[in-house]
Amino acid sequence: MSVAAPVGPIGVLCIRRSLSQGMGVGFASGLGAAVADAFYGAVAAFGLTAISSFLIEIEGALLLGGGLFLLWLGVKTFRAVPAPLGSGGQNGGAASAFLSCVVLTLANPATIFSFVALFSGLGFAGSSTAQAHGYGGAVILVAGVFLGSALWWLGLSGSVGLFRNRMTSHALKRINQLSGSILTVFGLAALMRFVWPDI
Repeated sequence: MSVAAPVGPIGVLCIRRSLSQGMGVGFASGLGAAVADAFYGAVAAFGLTAISSFLIEIEGALLLGGGLFLLWLGVKTFRAVPAPLGSGGQNGGAASAFLSCVVLTLANPATIFSFVALFSGLGFAGSSTAQAHGYGGAVILVAGVFLGSALWWLGLSGSVGLFRNRMTSHALKRINQLSGSILTVFGLAALMRFVWPDI
């Protein structure tokens, strides 16, 4: 939960989709992030240095691709016309929401460092959690990462979804504009890190 909870582009997407398309689509977005978190947690827990080294090597490409995707998503979200609340969703529904958040979360290899730092703080330091505590312990740790992340997104999408029926189309349009602006800022920040990696 500690890795999933900080508000970033996935949090903005989850909140916006929960309001505009319902709790199911919002939770599907978060579940995509949870799957990617579990992947990065496994890389850290099992000490998969080949994968982590490869991801770090292509960090620039991931920043460029992720930044451009966030810019596109931000502009699209800003300009989106809210669907009627009873329409049952839009833009491909839960499957596309899930896949887009898997891709966005995987495009941030810095997440690996979050898990390495977290595991070290919990006493799982060493060449890998699997070597230090056995593969069973590493599997349980990765399952905990997935479940903690999934529970966070379920709680967020569920609590935001409670307000959905109270939203007017005007309010949803303003939320789209705010969400689109925030996503655009995240995209620009990723592109700035691509151009100036030392900032």
